[in-house]
Amino acid sequence: MAKQDYYEILGVPRTASAEEVKKAYRKLAMQHHPDRNPGDKSAEGKFKELGEAYAVLSDEQKRAKYDRFGHQEPGMPGGGGGFQGFDFGQGFDPRDLFESVFGAHFGGDIFGRRGGGSRTRVPRGSDLSIELPITLEEAAQGVTKKVKVRHLEQCETCHGSGSKTGNLETCSVCHGTGEVRHMTDSIFGRMVNIAACSACEGEGKNVKDPCPSCTGHGISRAEKTISIRVPAGISSAHYQKIPGEGNAVRGGTPGDIIVHFVEQPHDLFSRHGDNIVYEMEINYPQAVLGATIEAPTISGPVKLTITPGTPPGKLLRLKGKGMPHLNGHGVGDQIVRVTITVPKKVSSREKKLQEELAGGDAVKPSEPSTIFRKIKEFFD
Repeated sequence: MAKQDYYEILGVPRTASAEEVKKAYRKLAMQHHPDRNPGDKSAEGKFKELGEAYAVLSDEQKRAKYDRFGHQEPGMPGGGGGFQGFDFGQGFDPRDLFESVFGAHFGGDIFGRRGGGSRTRVPRGSDLSIELPITLEEAAQGVTKKVKVRHLEQCETCHGSGSKTGNLETCSVCHGTGEVRHMTDSIFGRMVNIAACSACEGEGKNVKDPCPSCTGHGISRAEKTISIRVPAGISSAHYQKIPGEGNAVRGGTPGDIIVHFVEQPHDLFSRHGDNIVYEMEINYPQAVLGATIEAPTISGPVKLTITPGTPPGKLLRLKGKGMPHLNGHGVGDQIVRVTITVPKKVSSREKKLQEELAGGDAVKPSEPSTIFRKIKEFFD
């Protein structure tokens, strides 16, 4: 049996805007939500169809693919029994999609009934953000750096419980749920706003006999040394997450550390993506006659040939002498930009040689182009 068109499921035309798609989904999802239709299998099926349709039509790339191929996966000759480009199997929960549209404060059971769809909330500690300076050489080679961080960690005395004896009592305000619910009326009907219980800070339990080391908080300040792996090819545009090394929280899981890499300026090179640029000075005789000179690279000096008649500003490419590609194969290049050194002081002999050279044909300036000649004639 052919699947129903996603636009028909939401009741919108193919030209509908993203806001129109969202508005249609909100209206129909409220109407067919399983909690409003307990035991109604057809409503549950309709709700899943709505979630599947909205998951595609609310995503620009998925919608474009669906508009082009419909429910048939590209490259599958003769059909495929459903839109194969996305996973709407066991990993797809339309309730998650519903909550993302209506806001997490609605919770698992948006109509105030316990059990069934309600979900246990586990407190999570806050994340820490640190800046890690790195040199161009470190970014090119990849290194492991040790960094001291100050964070909140689990109290060693009470093992994070906050209680001297380990005894915790159920919160009398939220009755152990960690949540308080308030009924409100809205355009969608009677709703339940869910918030963390302020009496127990969302944990559902209170400390009866506080730990003397942490005064019942279950956490304490500490300094810790962590190792951070700097992968080759990293730059200031990237960051790295270190799970579980952030601040701890009583009765929950610790947050993460977010490492922001800060690449330091280099004395010789400037970086442009995976390419490295180096300004190389040569003198006038080398530019005219050509030369073989030594040029520095991030991996060591190399021999570079300057061809006779090299003009200032010429770009020379050293393939494979740049930065390695991050998480991939290959290496960028080094671009050498040639500049010509003009001495500010010369000896009497050098001055005489330059004067003799100035009279030669090789150093005479080229004839101005037609347009410049006309501009000159206009002002004469």
